[in-house]
Amino acid sequence: MKQFDADQCNRALAFRTLIPALREAFDKGASVPLRHTHTIESQGVQGTTLIMPAWNEAGFFGVKTINIFPANGAQNLPGLHATYVLYSATTGVPLALIDGDAITARRTAGAAALGADFLARKDARRLLVLGAGRIAALVPGAMRAVRDIEHVDIWNPRPVRAAVLAESLRKQGIPATPLEGGLDALEAAVRQADIISCATLAEAPLIQRDWLQPGAHLDLIGSFKPTMTEAAPECFLDTEVYVDTDEAALKSGDLLNAFATGRFATSDIRATLEQLCRGQRPGRTDDQAITVFKAVGSALEDLTAAVQVFQKG
Repeated sequence: MKQFDADQCNRALAFRTLIPALREAFDKGASVPLRHTHTIESQGVQGTTLIMPAWNEAGFFGVKTINIFPANGAQNLPGLHATYVLYSATTGVPLALIDGDAITARRTAGAAALGADFLARKDARRLLVLGAGRIAALVPGAMRAVRDIEHVDIWNPRPVRAAVLAESLRKQGIPATPLEGGLDALEAAVRQADIISCATLAEAPLIQRDWLQPGAHLDLIGSFKPTMTEAAPECFLDTEVYVDTDEAALKSGDLLNAFATGRFATSDIRATLEQLCRGQRPGRTDDQAITVFKAVGSALEDLTAAVQVFQKG
């Protein structure tokens, strides 16, 4: 069985090849059961583990185990840790053990960019990223693979982390500015942004509906369970809402809170990534519309990334 570390994954998963691979995977489809979710509690600390299997007709079967511990930030540890095991789907033989953190981060940013390619305005130039973790750090590079992003603003509840990320991005040649201040600074940045990408573990809304300007694209990729939310319920009203998979409507606190208003329903969701990639539903058709993309992640994305790492290795 081969083993691939984070560096090998990062080299194999350049966004210029990963995003088209994700588009093709959503077009072709795969078998993706609902994920298993378990709450882990020990020594007064609580986390969540997700077990995410998927297999395809190309003969690959994979299982990701991902652990999310939001309190890790206080210990300067990433909030997510994952492992991925790739098998033959025809024999069950283990093929590879792959760094799940790298796969998760890169496929999440890649899927966000894939969504933005359908939903963000073609002339989108200014990106705002909420968060400063592993996934947030990859979003600018992913978005620049599908749009000509000229400037990136970074906002984080801990401004020092935003400053560190902005400096790292500038070293990569990406113009980036850390935002100082609290929600006032965030509001001003949202009002100026063409794409707002939220990659946080927030449990209370950060984005308010009246901050979103005509033509904006709101990308929500951080929250993945009912207790987590990054946008106020009103953000889903009078906007064009899309999801990565139907599972988002079952898992996402953002969507569940919007449903609870009684003014938004599953029937108001315009399309999934699968429907967009297959051409079954249109993406953005009006430059003045506000589009919202809510993703909770899919094991299809993990499998796609894992196979790409394995085949390039």
